[in-house]
Amino acid sequence: MNVAIFAFIIDTIIGDPRSRFHPVVLIGKLISFLERIYYREEDSDQKKFFCGAILILLVLFITYDVAAGIIYLSYSIPWEWGTMAVEALLLAFTISPKSLAKAGRGIYALLLTNELDKARKAVGWIVGRDTAKLDESEVARATVETIAENTVDGVIAPLFFFVLGGVPLAVLYRAANTMDSMIGYKNEKYLYFGKAAAKLDDVLNYIPARITAVLFIIAAWLLGFDSRNALRMMRRDAAKHPSPNGGYAEATVAGALHIRLGGINSYFGKKTFRAYMGEAIERTAPKHIMEVIRMMYTATVLFLIFAYALLKCMGY
Repeated sequence: MNVAIFAFIIDTIIGDPRSRFHPVVLIGKLISFLERIYYREEDSDQKKFFCGAILILLVLFITYDVAAGIIYLSYSIPWEWGTMAVEALLLAFTISPKSLAKAGRGIYALLLTNELDKARKAVGWIVGRDTAKLDESEVARATVETIAENTVDGVIAPLFFFVLGGVPLAVLYRAANTMDSMIGYKNEKYLYFGKAAAKLDDVLNYIPARITAVLFIIAAWLLGFDSRNALRMMRRDAAKHPSPNGGYAEATVAGALHIRLGGINSYFGKKTFRAYMGEAIERTAPKHIMEVIRMMYTATVLFLIFAYALLKCMGY
């Protein structure tokens, strides 16, 4: 667990550097390269699904082996902490608490200075919905939802898979999650080609999403938010989310902060309704962005503490 703690410290200090050589960027390029090889618009639905599954297997095999190979090579570093440093750096690339916090704080600052147009554009970088006509409350809602849901796949899930199988498994998870974000859409192009990627992401996030919800409840209690309501909303509303996992983080945060998430969203000009989660005891506001960031960081630290204690008890 020392590796995970150092990775968290690296992320806290450095964050997620924007570079074309970032491992996630390279994984994305690999996915795009294989997509050009395996996707054919004229293929049948069954063949598209089969080719999408082949792409998944290749990406997972390559990313896992490359990560394992880098760690193997690091054993030759003539420095006692060399391998740990390499592992911590690789793991830091798979988590993104600072990036989530930075994006949230930036939107919060813009809303506080009444720069709504800039806030709309900023939130448009982190959500897939149309943001040009959102009011202040809706901008805040979109930001809170994104930070809550991404605490699962951007923080807790990579750390969870690291605990299970080390850095290579955490990198494999990040590759699977990246495939979902690139080809896991339910549109005409990817409905069958990306179906396996979307299903794989759902399976991998099943346990981390529920762990995150529990951590959010504990975080709410530690931070003075409504932990009982967080538990109640998780039980009542989590299953309403269109994703089998996304609702656990969002419903719990909604309950803790006394806000209501979900509602009408617009995608490419088409309005859709997503079931409400939580109760609108308070109107969603900029302050809730900062509160969910605090919950995210607290949940992350709690996971590291619990995982460290568990592994120590097991003799690792």
